[in-house]
Amino acid sequence: MSARFSVRDFDPAAAQRLAHLGVPPALARALAARGLSVAADLELSTRQIQPPDSMAQLDQAAELLADAIEQDRRMLVIADYDCDGATACAVAVRGLRALGAKHVDFLVPNRFEYGYGLTPELAELAARRQPDLLITVDNGIASVDGVARAAELGMDVLITDHHLPGERLPAARAIVNPNQPGCAFPSKHLAGVGVMFYVLVQLRAALRRRGRYTPADQPRLDKLLDLVALGTVADLVRLDRNNRILVQAGLERMRQGLAQPGIQALFRVAGRDVRGARAADLGYALGPRINAAGRLTDMTLGIACLLSDDPVQALQLAQRLDELNRERRQIEADMQAQAQIDLEDFDRDALGDLGRRRTITIFREGWHPGVVGLIASRVKERHHRPTIAFAAADATTLRGSGRSIEGVHLRDTLDRVTKIDPSLVARFGGHAMAAGLTIPRDALARFGVAFEQAACEGGDAALYARRLAVDGPLEPSEITAGLVEATQRIVWGQGFAEPLFANDFEVLDQRIVKDTHLKLTLGLAGRKWPAIWFRRTQALPDRAHLAYRPTFDDYRGDRHISLIIEDAAND
Repeated sequence: MSARFSVRDFDPAAAQRLAHLGVPPALARALAARGLSVAADLELSTRQIQPPDSMAQLDQAAELLADAIEQDRRMLVIADYDCDGATACAVAVRGLRALGAKHVDFLVPNRFEYGYGLTPELAELAARRQPDLLITVDNGIASVDGVARAAELGMDVLITDHHLPGERLPAARAIVNPNQPGCAFPSKHLAGVGVMFYVLVQLRAALRRRGRYTPADQPRLDKLLDLVALGTVADLVRLDRNNRILVQAGLERMRQGLAQPGIQALFRVAGRDVRGARAADLGYALGPRINAAGRLTDMTLGIACLLSDDPVQALQLAQRLDELNRERRQIEADMQAQAQIDLEDFDRDALGDLGRRRTITIFREGWHPGVVGLIASRVKERHHRPTIAFAAADATTLRGSGRSIEGVHLRDTLDRVTKIDPSLVARFGGHAMAAGLTIPRDALARFGVAFEQAACEGGDAALYARRLAVDGPLEPSEITAGLVEATQRIVWGQGFAEPLFANDFEVLDQRIVKDTHLKLTLGLAGRKWPAIWFRRTQALPDRAHLAYRPTFDDYRGDRHISLIIEDAAND
């Protein structure tokens, strides 16, 4: 489904001010369209990080942890099985140990055995290690029954999470979540790893008040910012200013050679240069390798890589993660081909007046439950519809993973599904753009109907017409190394999109490479540009209006500018 391009508005005066600061004019226009206007907007210093004072229950959490450290209580971190959960776990373990905790371990649920979060079954498994305090990271806000079971077994629980809460909150000793009711913390888009980092900052302040440290000898928590950056980017949370500060600080540590051995090893196996680390490296190279462990086996492997202080061991673990990621890619490719067969008529159904369907629900016997989220993402991108892909969890249950489009809040839509038919969804959780759920196997067809009804009740039909925001055309003289270099120095991501330009090109040459990508030579005002459109095999006409990003191509050591094509208008 092709997109309609809409050019972002920008303030010309703001763009001019930024250009006077040395920002290339094309980038200045794009930054102005994102609300930046003065020199201070370009600075992302940790001195400007949002202070923790307004985060609800943060003081209670810090005092709980300070007591646990002083009393030598046994702490067990309950992690999640994605990259945010893995980095949050590593931050928790490293940070607590640095702040004096002597007994800190972690437990991550196998997604195929225990599902998501602190379930009662996981609480019972945790109790075998005889901890005094459970600390959830990137999960727990929906674990009402699991927290209750932990209390019955004599364990206190501290919840750190960022997901949206349900109607009931767990009866934990403290809950730190910027999205819980009554929390005035303004940066609502912290990832789970960011929440845990704030907990450690407040814990260190509590320990200072108790005389354990002074500002001169307190442990340095900025050593953890590379992990915070990785988890934040990989979880696709909105990169508001606060998150961009955290990510920028982490990237700077990587570029300075100060990253954890595990992160350096992941850069190495991915064939990326850590000295030139960018947010895109974290999202497209490191994140998928960490996630592969949770998708196919057990996230313990990913966490062990991030916790290792031995470069040799870290490299061995990173190599194993790389192998798992290759395996994941093959599984995903097979599933994606099957999904496309099942959906080959959907494009025709969805065109024109938006068609009859706003949602896609898809399932195949034999699909891997750890990879369905990626299938949902690919289908959503192709068809611009909220999509949930299901795999069999057992003989009677399906486990689904969903992805949504801008403007359609997926968790709220699933909540409406439970109101339409309370028997459909056994459990669910997530946020605006992604969610997970479990349903009875025999309810699949009924779920698809209810999901469609919930989407129709909850949103404007115009949201389903695919539109792509672009930053206007470039003059050939503006496509320069200076523009690419300046663009690559900035932290881009969810909610702060990298500039995307659009021009009318002459298509001079095109061919398929590696069976899946369209390699192009494009003409613009008498100049030629090499370009590539990833995961595209359909030929273009002789002229095309294309959305693209200029980048560097370093193939065989010969650096030149190439264009990455994102979409075509009226394709």
